[in-house]
Amino acid sequence: MPILRPKILFRILGLAVVTGAAVFVLRPGSVPLIPAAGQAGSVGGTVRHVADGDTFFIRGVGPPIRIWGLDAPEWDRRGGEAATAALRRLIDGQNLTCRVRAIDKYERIVGQCFLPDGGDVTARMIAAGVAREYCYFSHNFYGTCGGN
Repeated sequence: MPILRPKILFRILGLAVVTGAAVFVLRPGSVPLIPAAGQAGSVGGTVRHVADGDTFFIRGVGPPIRIWGLDAPEWDRRGGEAATAALRRLIDGQNLTCRVRAIDKYERIVGQCFLPDGGDVTARMIAAGVAREYCYFSHNFYGTCGGN
């Protein structure tokens, strides 16, 4: 199993220490695993930038946050601008809390994210019709996968 570069490993370990998150060291190209209930920590703060319809940055947190269970079109694809704009309207400047589910192959934190009112960001984006549930990873958590 290849070892992560020290810089990446220390960033992940540092984040885990700060957030209390479980650390998942993945091989390049591997599928991130969802930690068992109670293992994951959380990360939170004010959203400083929305990158696209399912990825954003929190002030003071180095890696971007990839929203767990959400499949939004890329910003340069059909529907991507609408998804990005909808996520920006929903979360920009908001104080979010994200349950860390994994670190993906792009070194992003994969988190199930919640608004200050407790609303689930993925559920809101699906309800707005601008994104779909990412059934491969969510295993029908939001009930939109047609029984998968």
